[in-house]
Amino acid sequence: MPSWATGWGGWRGRRRPQRRESSRPRRYSAAALTIRVLIVDDHAVVRTGLRLLLDREDDIEVVAEAGDGDDGVRAARLEKPDVVLLDVVMPGRNGLDACADVVTASKGRVLMLSMQDDPSYVREAFAAGASGYMLKEAADTELVQAVREVAGGGRYVHPTLGARLAQAEVEAARRAASDPLSDREREVLRLLALGHTNQEIAKRLFISVRTAETHRAHIMQKLGLGTRAELVRYALVNGLLDEA
Repeated sequence: MPSWATGWGGWRGRRRPQRRESSRPRRYSAAALTIRVLIVDDHAVVRTGLRLLLDREDDIEVVAEAGDGDDGVRAARLEKPDVVLLDVVMPGRNGLDACADVVTASKGRVLMLSMQDDPSYVREAFAAGASGYMLKEAADTELVQAVREVAGGGRYVHPTLGARLAQAEVEAARRAASDPLSDREREVLRLLALGHTNQEIAKRLFISVRTAETHRAHIMQKLGLGTRAELVRYALVNGLLDEA
């Protein structure tokens, strides 16, 4: 089967003959004979494994793959996939930062793939426009199920993460009256108080510098603080520097 690569060399796709319609029941549109998938991950071996896994399904076809967020946006714009598997942590533009542009470019749905099992990443992914969040440690059958779920208009969260997310929401509601900061804002505040720059915080938390700056602005506004010294004092008084 022929393969092709684009001029920029950052991603590659494959065209294949149209498959016969599968008898497997589907939740997505009956007009679509296959779920067209784009894989965006910086590790070639991961992309190859995902392609082999998904291509063996009668109703799923991997149409392209990319190695970073920018190439993922370009591939999404050209291929218009139904589902984009988007890695969270990648060099250059990461998945959380690229998610909204991928959704706009593809007009499809995004399923985040990640090693990060912190509920705050799940919240940020959905806030950016993702329809699902999967851990890379998940079983093969779970990934296939998740692809079909989001392709059909549903939302999917890895079961373990779903439980953690629910617990985090309960704890956040309990703290809301006394602590206006979210978990991610508390972590950003702690790192700011320890002397880290916005660039260092972005790298540590796998977020963009712009997102780190936005968190800092929200923290200052919520707490009514104006200087780094005031941030450090607040962190000391509230025991944030003692947190792991």
